Amino acid sequence: MQPVLFSIFGVDVQSYGVSKAVAALLAAYVLGRAFTQRGLRRDDAHALVTWATIWGFVGAKVYFLLEHADEVTWHHLGGSGFTWYGGLVGGVASFLVVARRRHLPTAVVVDAAVIPLTLAYGVGRVGCWLSGDGTYGKPTTLPWGAALPDATVATDVPVHPTPLYEALAAVAIAAVLWALQRRWRPELELLGAYLVLSGVARFLVELLRLNEHVLLGLTQPQIWAAFSILAGVAVISHGRARTRARSPLQRPAIDEAMAGREPARRR
Repeated sequence: MQPVLFSIFGVDVQSYGVSKAVAALLAAYVLGRAFTQRGLRRDDAHALVTWATIWGFVGAKVYFLLEHADEVTWHHLGGSGFTWYGGLVGGVASFLVVARRRHLPTAVVVDAAVIPLTLAYGVGRVGCWLSGDGTYGKPTTLPWGAALPDATVATDVPVHPTPLYEALAAVAIAAVLWALQRRWRPELELLGAYLVLSGVARFLVELLRLNEHVLLGLTQPQIWAAFSILAGVAVISHGRARTRARSPLQRPAIDEAMAGREPARRR
């Protein structure tokens, strides 16, 4: 546990901030490669990540302040206190605006972005763990449970390292998405798969965390996760329905692509 990595001229360099910077750089690199493979400009990928990061932080902070509106202090306006789903909304909104302004194919860039987003999330969760920001889980007697007396939100009782669980889940989800994208998929199916997988992962991790139950025995993140799963299923179902509804002349090429074969040439 190391909230402060080092100091430069009396200024503390925090692990939380460094992790977010590394996450953004990794996302920009991976998305840039994905754009190049799709015949799009790498500069556009970097612009998308930059603006999504900026407005993602804004959205995460605004959401956090709304969650704690009855207890907001000047301290909450500083470098701590962010909520993932607020960041997701802010980041996605800015991503779509920039994609539209640069005349990029929205469905293509959204599908290209899900793996970079997943990996960046995993890196960010490692930063949460290093900073000890209180997002860890319930007390546990498992061998990998850890007491965090020096954390930002300290505890002397061994707890579940839930940020590390989420980081490992992010790597697994990215691997699944990478395998899925190697074969032709209907537009936005990768997005749908991301919404389902990330929603399931967050829902399960919440079972080990200490967040307050707000509805039907569910925490607020679990409710968002449930919506994510339902939205993902809807996106996948809609894309496959559109594919099945294509005209008979288009179907052979689509079916061959879905089977991993090159479409047959027609005269």
